[in-house]
Formats: sequence, C-alpha cells, structure tokens
Amino acid sequence: MCLNHSPDMSSPVSRRSALGALGVSLVAGLSACASPGTGPAASVGAVPSASATRPPPYPSPAAATHSPTASASPSAIKRIRKSFVPDFQLPPIQNGLAPVITRVQTKHPVVFLTIDDGITKTPEMAALMTKFDYPATIFLTRNFVQGNPGFFKEFQAQGSLIENHTVSHNVNMVQQFGYDQQLAEITGMQDYALQQYGRRPTLFRPPGGAYSNLMLKAVADAGLKAVITWEAKANAGHMDYQVGSSLRPGDIVLMHFRPEFAADLAAFRKAQLAAGLEVVLLEDFLGTV
Repeated sequence: MCLNHSPDMSSPVSRRSALGALGVSLVAGLSACASPGTGPAASVGAVPSASATRPPPYPSPAAATHSPTASASPSAIKRIRKSFVPDFQLPPIQNGLAPVITRVQTKHPVVFLTIDDGITKTPEMAALMTKFDYPATIFLTRNFVQGNPGFFKEFQAQGSLIENHTVSHNVNMVQQFGYDQQLAEITGMQDYALQQYGRRPTLFRPPGGAYSNLMLKAVADAGLKAVITWEAKANAGHMDYQVGSSLRPGDIVLMHFRPEFAADLAAFRKAQLAAGLEVVLLEDFLGTV
C-alpha cells in the first residue's frame, strides 16, 4: 500500500498514537497510490453526474449540412428532420382539371424526393433510406409491385407515402388511351394502393411524364389532388437538371427503383447536402397527406 515503515507499538500511549498515525498514513497512502486523474467522483460507490452520462445532442440540420464532418462522411451524421410551415398553396382543381406541379415555389430550404415504378426490389434500398432518414413520395405501378407489395411497407414505416403511377405504366397512354381507359388505369391503382397500403393516393405521376387535359380530367375524377412532374432527377449515378446545374429550394427530384438505386441516391445526397437543403415529404408540404 505504498507504506515503507511500521510504527513502534511497545507502549499503550505509543500504541494509541501509532494507531492514529496509521489511519492518517493509510488515507495518505491510498491517495498517493490512486491512478492519475482519479478524484472523488470516481471513487467506489460514487454516482456519476447527469452531465457525465448524458449523450451529446444531435447536430442541427445546418450543422449536419455544413460541418466538415458532414462533407467528409455525410452518412456519419444523423440529420434531424425539420418541420417547415408551408408557404405554398396547392392550386385547386379548376374546370375539372387537376393542377400540375413541377416545382414548389418556396423560400424554405427544402427539397422533395420522389421514387417511381417499383420494378427492382433489394434490401439495400430500404436500408439506405433508413440510414439517411429520407422520407419519399413513392409512385408505384401495380403491375410492377403486385408480386411483392409488402416490400414497400418498410418504406411506409420510415415515413414515406405510396402514390399513384397507374396500373400498367404505358408511357404512350396519352396517345393510345381514351378517357375511360386512362381513368381505369388511374382508379385501378387507387383501389390497389388502398387495399395494400391502407391509404388512397392523393398525387399522380404520369408514366414517362407526358400528360394531356384528358388525363388531368381523369386524375381529378379519380379523386386525386395533383399531377406531379419534375425538373431534376438522379439517374445512372449522377444528377440531371432541366434548369440550372444544382438543386434549388422546392425542387422535386425523380428517382427510380432500379439496380443503380444506391448510386442514384448517393448522387442525390451529394447534391442535397451541397445545396444545404432539407429533405421533407412532399405531401406534408402540399397538405395532401
């Protein structure tokens, strides 16, 4: 115990004095033998303070976007999903035609991720969406997903919503289908989505992006609120822009469930972080949940 000598115990008086000295020596010896930096709070039986056990707070969205750590390794930081008071009013149905939304006019630093079709289904897709905590508007085609509709329920659990991308995904339906056929394509997916995912879609994306007034009428008559197109997309591992060369606040970004999903999502994330934008759910912002 770091004690180098013994006291003289030959008499009662000296024995009492020695016992007292021994107690003092023991305390001093234990203190001297403690490891460097050990203090009262680290003694046996001591209760750590709240500040010692409380985990550090998550960084703010701005910090996660602009910090050097986020730039070096974006996936290392859990970004906080921020709520914004929408400053955009969804146009109403006019003259029986659903409105078309290509981009949301907003001053908020937000961007909207949309993912189409549902042909390719791999476990990494849901894992990546969970990793980055991205909510997405998912436009599904019945014929592409009916073999495994449960795959997309994991995306629902993460906060994404299932929307309407027709029954068969005929990219020429504007030219080839009349009103009744287009309405059947749309309502068929409406019914399927309600049956499988417990919610009737409110948004519609035309296959290939083409639409006409006849389609806009069918969309409105099917009970949907708007047709959603885009001006930016993640494709083949990089970003394509119809306007400008970077993401802008209010952009609606198109992606697909394809084999290159991971590369496309990485390209989107790089552009999203570089632009300092928060990924929010389109339906939340439009008020069509």
